[in-house]
Amino acid sequence: MTRKEPEYLQKRLSGQVDQQNDAMRNYYSMHAMIYDLTRWSFLFGRRELVKRLPFEKNDAPVILEVGCGTGYNLSLLQKKLPSAQLIGLDVSKDMLEQAQKRFKNKSRAPQLINKAYSRDDDAFKGKVDAILFSYSLTMINPQWNDLLHKALDDLKPGGIIGVVDFHNSPFQWFKTHMANNHVKMEGHLLPILESLFEPLHHRVGKGYFGIWQYLVFSGRKA
Repeated sequence: MTRKEPEYLQKRLSGQVDQQNDAMRNYYSMHAMIYDLTRWSFLFGRRELVKRLPFEKNDAPVILEVGCGTGYNLSLLQKKLPSAQLIGLDVSKDMLEQAQKRFKNKSRAPQLINKAYSRDDDAFKGKVDAILFSYSLTMINPQWNDLLHKALDDLKPGGIIGVVDFHNSPFQWFKTHMANNHVKMEGHLLPILESLFEPLHHRVGKGYFGIWQYLVFSGRKA
């Protein structure tokens, strides 16, 4: 994993992470109830991400989604892989409440956990067959890089990483707009994903006639 920083840097990073998590909780406390009604129109690639996972219908992998939100992807995973053990992690209690409603009348429900994905938590170390990040990494700043290294540690040998997220934009005004909504769009995810994992599939698509780009990536742990 990443090298250990001096204590003063650890404290500074810890403070930044706490601020980031608080910002996400506050942001989604206002957006949780309308999230699914409003985000479908620009969160492209989520179905493609699930479709590209290299599992068969009768497989029973352990799949962790970091930043699972209202459980949209977990519901797709449940249909694709009815025997999978699904775990959803999110810092927003409000978003998880919406996810609980989604699975209220289902015979099986994912395990939903209200906490941040932290490099100091070894609960999943070497135990997970696949880890998904769906429109979450570009909002996890500054620690997105650390969490991809953590995902590498948490995956079993041969485990799968799946990412769908904002990628980049040719327009600075749009990047500034997204930054004001806690989203970093600098094309920064793909290089580190390709360096950490054996790529299985990746595609950069265009949103709204090229105002922005989004990334769909799947890879395997060596």
